[in-house]
Amino acid sequence: MTDADPGLFGPDSVTWQAHSDPVMWIAGIRALYLQALHPRAVRGVIQNSDFRREAWGRLMRTASFVGTTTYGTTEAAERAGARVRRIHSMLRATDPDTGERYRIDEAALLLWVHCAEIDSYLHVLRRSGFRLTDAEADRYIAEHRHSARLVGLDPGTVPADRAQLAAYFERVRPELAAGPEAREVDDFLLRPPTHPLLVPLRALLWRRVARLAYGTLPPYAHELYGCPAPAPAVVTRRLRRTARLLRAVPALLRWQLPPQHILRAMARLGPGARPAPYKLGREVAILDEPGAGGATSDGGGRRRWGTAG
Repeated sequence: MTDADPGLFGPDSVTWQAHSDPVMWIAGIRALYLQALHPRAVRGVIQNSDFRREAWGRLMRTASFVGTTTYGTTEAAERAGARVRRIHSMLRATDPDTGERYRIDEAALLLWVHCAEIDSYLHVLRRSGFRLTDAEADRYIAEHRHSARLVGLDPGTVPADRAQLAAYFERVRPELAAGPEAREVDDFLLRPPTHPLLVPLRALLWRRVARLAYGTLPPYAHELYGCPAPAPAVVTRRLRRTARLLRAVPALLRWQLPPQHILRAMARLGPGARPAPYKLGREVAILDEPGAGGATSDGGGRRRWGTAG
């Protein structure tokens, strides 16, 4: 036993187990695609940074923020949140059509970014074979009212379960569009700047990963971007195959990569804090339809959730 600070979520949370999975990187790319469809939100990024030059840094800073808020101490998480709020409070963007000048830390914009992230993390995890019951998925969404508070949102205004999250996306859809800034994000994700010698590798590996993330977007996102995606069953099959390859790398080896949030959390809390999907405690599960989550009966009245290989 240890009395060390478990942080905002702690080893008993769904978040603690889920965020250790390597498909979170694919989910992060999906989140970028989705976030870029909100014109006001994506302008805040494009107008306040050299996006193409800074995109990798932004991606790594986001990953570090998620790692710190998930596995760091409460103090470290609060400090990371304060830094994000301070930076956002100083930034403004301009609507090129109306000339309106607005803050990028408007609650509506922060909520969009938050919901796009959480939806992407949860969707890619479940679709890739990470088994979560519906109740655990709802717990995951509710837990992230903590991270919403850190970036400046009132937790009471943030979706707390799948139904509320779905209702939020239904409300916001009329505001979405694939404007020039979204096209710029799409172009970057397909062709990120790299050394000339690495261009063939970018075409061979990175573009496939980016297109896989794009394929997991909801159909309305594909329509807005104007680029069709493979059939849902094909996307699911490819995602699971990629996930199996990523998960075949031993976790302790993956966690050695900087910034080592998980290893530091285990050193602080003890080996029992090691994240593992089996700690969520549900039955072996199946997926009843490729491309979408579903629950089925095991013949005894119990509901089983998850994936088939």
